[in-house]
Amino acid sequence: MSFLFRLCVRFSGRKIGTDRFGNQYYESRANQPGGYGRKRRWALYAKGGTDSTMVPPEWHGWLHHTTDAPLPEKQLYPWQAQHRPNPTGTALAWRPAGANGGKRAASPADYEAWTPGS
Repeated sequence: MSFLFRLCVRFSGRKIGTDRFGNQYYESRANQPGGYGRKRRWALYAKGGTDSTMVPPEWHGWLHHTTDAPLPEKQLYPWQAQHRPNPTGTALAWRPAGANGGKRAASPADYEAWTPGS
């Protein structure tokens, strides 16, 4: 993050909190024109990049003005999965058999091209 960006964030917003992933959440000091009389809210992601799937559900509602305050991070039940970012486009993404030029089993739904004269 550049010095100028950090300086703008410090003067135009106030820090609301940090989540368990290290993302920082801010709210503007003044209401935004054309923003329904609300303050602007934004996140600075901890691991670089701008992947919105890195925002946990407790903070998602606050960012989208669904709640006035972020929800408390509560203990997960044993049947609940830990939040994880969307792996699409990464090495962790799911790839079915036959993806990226590999071989897969034949399917009755496979396309058979029409050739003239047959």
